[in-house]
Amino acid sequence: MSLRSWATPLVIGSFLVMAVTGVLIFFHLDSGLNKTLHEWAGLALLAGAVAHVTLNWRAFALYFRRPLARVLIGSGALVLALSFIPLPGSGRLTPGQVFAALGTARIETLADLTGQTPDAAIAALEQAGVTGARAETTVDALAQGDRGRQQAILAALFASRPAAASAAPAAGPAS
Repeated sequence: MSLRSWATPLVIGSFLVMAVTGVLIFFHLDSGLNKTLHEWAGLALLAGAVAHVTLNWRAFALYFRRPLARVLIGSGALVLALSFIPLPGSGRLTPGQVFAALGTARIETLADLTGQTPDAAIAALEQAGVTGARAETTVDALAQGDRGRQQAILAALFASRPAAASAAPAAGPAS
């Protein structure tokens, strides 16, 4: 099977999925697997685009000679670069901020957060193969800079929380 037989159809098919799921996500109408499908279709679109550009390199390179094309391509690159700058005061909490805070938390703090005693949390970690944990140890100290290990430690702590803690509704204001 040649590149030419699948590159453009892959771009068209994955673009269709990306367009529909992207609009649904934008208007908060997504359901089920829309977000996951959108993410995977993005990777498929990337693979198809790379194959398509490879097949059509000469025609692609000609775009860099046209002023309007250079402005549009450059604008896209600039917008992408700017998207990595955090906005001050946006009030948005990112998963990275949550994981950073959880990483610096002591095991006894996470035990309290998950409705366990520190001893139960340490036992859960030991059962998951994490040794050397004490109540005052932080997740970062146990993970030793390994993000995958940090996630495994947090997963072990949150998975071991008592059923009552995982089913309890968030406390609201007293009436």
